[in-house]
Amino acid sequence: MQQVSSFQNQDSGTLYLVPTPIGNLDDMTFRAVKVLAGADLIAAEDTRHTQQLLNHFDIHTPEISFHEHNTEQRIPELIGKLKAGLTIVQCSDAGMPSISDPGKELVAAAVKEGIPVVPLPGANAGLTALIASGLVPQPFYFYGFLERKHQQQVQELEQLRNRSETMIFYEAPHRLKKTLKVMAEVFGDDRQAVLARELTKRYEEFSRGSLAELTAFYDEHQPRGEYVVLIAGNPHPDEYVQNDEAGTPIEQIDQKISEGLSTNAAIKLVAKKNKLNRQELYKQYHNI
Repeated sequence: MQQVSSFQNQDSGTLYLVPTPIGNLDDMTFRAVKVLAGADLIAAEDTRHTQQLLNHFDIHTPEISFHEHNTEQRIPELIGKLKAGLTIVQCSDAGMPSISDPGKELVAAAVKEGIPVVPLPGANAGLTALIASGLVPQPFYFYGFLERKHQQQVQELEQLRNRSETMIFYEAPHRLKKTLKVMAEVFGDDRQAVLARELTKRYEEFSRGSLAELTAFYDEHQPRGEYVVLIAGNPHPDEYVQNDEAGTPIEQIDQKISEGLSTNAAIKLVAKKNKLNRQELYKQYHNI
């Protein structure tokens, strides 16, 4: 069992995990400013972005880039500096480090080496959206970003379809429309959802309704800003989604395949929506 106090005297330095504002700079804590100013080095996701924050608070601590594309290169370098006694802050562009952002690999490496890791509380888009959503706030299930390909999204959401907790996702504006359609396809048109965009910023907005209503709205309006997508849990996890699609099950399978699903994934989805035995439908589709 490894036990390292974050505040005991160590020969090594300390790794601080500092959340940064998701929009409004006034959400920066006094402690976060103090830690950033007192550190020897800041490992930032984007040094140009973080420099704007440092300039705002008149902080002159040097930076080094640390992001998903240079993780393997940077971790040995940063661990070496920590072992030499330096105090290092790790932060992402917005919100909590490691939560849909860089950080987890560096934390794991520091923990493995017995280096103290000190987390600071602060801004998080998912929780900020959740408490104002009007959906049941706990229990909740945080997922973050879905895969980008249609087939992979369907498979991910199928694994989540029966969860009873409120689910939290992140999505970029240029992918929102497609993601909402896949969610409606898997969770059902009537599943309640909330979209929160531009949190803490001037154009902060919450949109509430069924997945069908939200999908229809964004068919007519262009998504703008970063989104938190909150989906109500399934109150009846043993019940299948009501199928409103036209055509025979075989025709529905062909339609899903044309949309990018693999044959097996399409058969699985259509079987569930039609309350059919998957193996029997598989045999029927392949004329076995």
